[in-house]
Amino acid sequence: METLKKIIKYLPQAIAGKDQDFTSGSIRKAIFLLSVPMVLEMMMESVFFLVDAYFVSSLGANAIATVGLTESVLTLVYAIAIGLSMGVTAIVARRIGEKNVSGASKAAVQSIFLGIALAVVVSVIGILFPKEILGLMGGETDLIAEGYGYTQILLGGNVTIMLLFIINAIFRGAGDASVAMKVLIFSNLLNIILDPMFIFGFGPIPAYGVKGAAIATTIGRGSAVVLQLVILFYGWSRIKVGLKDVVFRLGIMLNLIRVSLGGIGQFIIGTSSWVFLMRIMAEFGSEVLAGYTIAIRVLMFTLMPSWGMSNAAATLVGQNLGAQKPDRAESSVWKTGKYNAWFMAAVSVFYLLFAEMILKIFSDDPSVIENGALSLRIIAAGYVAYAYGMVIIQAFNGAGNTRTPTIINFFCFWLFQLPFAYLAAIVFDWGVNGVLWAITSAEVLIAIIGIIWFKRGNWKTVQV
Repeated sequence: METLKKIIKYLPQAIAGKDQDFTSGSIRKAIFLLSVPMVLEMMMESVFFLVDAYFVSSLGANAIATVGLTESVLTLVYAIAIGLSMGVTAIVARRIGEKNVSGASKAAVQSIFLGIALAVVVSVIGILFPKEILGLMGGETDLIAEGYGYTQILLGGNVTIMLLFIINAIFRGAGDASVAMKVLIFSNLLNIILDPMFIFGFGPIPAYGVKGAAIATTIGRGSAVVLQLVILFYGWSRIKVGLKDVVFRLGIMLNLIRVSLGGIGQFIIGTSSWVFLMRIMAEFGSEVLAGYTIAIRVLMFTLMPSWGMSNAAATLVGQNLGAQKPDRAESSVWKTGKYNAWFMAAVSVFYLLFAEMILKIFSDDPSVIENGALSLRIIAAGYVAYAYGMVIIQAFNGAGNTRTPTIINFFCFWLFQLPFAYLAAIVFDWGVNGVLWAITSAEVLIAIIGIIWFKRGNWKTVQV
């Protein structure tokens, strides 16, 4: 009862995002105040996928599969964006912990410059070679003809994804998690309104089909980026960027690249493994691929809140190390991991019981429902381990020690998961089950290795 009273008391404060010092006072309160808006923010990010999947599902298995294949390629963009975000969060949080707001603002500007430069390269590739990209992913001829416009627009407009992640990472590092949350709520509301308009047509807007989902999502994300920049420049958060800050600073840029490279590396390793897993899934046909795609969308809806709690741990680690309080940083991680595990345990039970019912929301194809439900159940079986592993990995990143998670990901994904998936699914003829059990086993292994490495404590001495 006492815990419930505290939740009711602090919930409005967490959502409002009032200025807080997270380097002193109750750790449980700090975790709650940061986690609530971060969880909501990450849920809003996953809503993009669910909304697209919901509306596109009525266009048939090819359309759903197109979304799945494109999103698999986009995970490489997410890898770069999230990797940069890790470096940004670590540096901004450290500067805030040191009470150096000016240094945090300067780092923020350099991260935006770097994100734009990287996005331009991806845009050129996506605009010129969408058909070839889908072909490499195993898309059939009719799927490519129907869906390449979706791939072209999302990859061509990837700067909206890049900046949305990076600028929200700036807000999170500063402890302004509620600002990031509100930006994504605005963006998602816009996407929900625009998605059916551009997919099915509305008034003067023609029916673009699956391509319309990409148009709506890009407009929604782009509008959010404009709002983010307004907030930064008008100082409606802890960090304010002035015109004097909008200059290239080589020293800060190099430090940002140094810290971010590990984050980018670990996510390129992790997400590229998802690309190869999707490629293996494509061997079993569009219905299997569609079921797996929907399941991943649903899983992301609950993984994102878990990721939100993990981001809270990263911010607490960065700010407390900046304030010379390593023991408080460590305690924050263990407590966040425990709360995350409780949440993920509850979700896994829900998926195990109601998998088919969930899939029926998105499709009425029996084969799609069967394969999607199977994916939900097997992957959710490892959710508790995944909860701890996610928090531990983000704690390393929050400390600026992005090298350790890169090594862990390399071993668990490339040296373990991918060979396991290929051998089990193709060589030993386990089919879809082989891929799914490879996913779950790898996440459990990450949690075990991460906890052992974290207890060594070397992350406490990292300088950024």
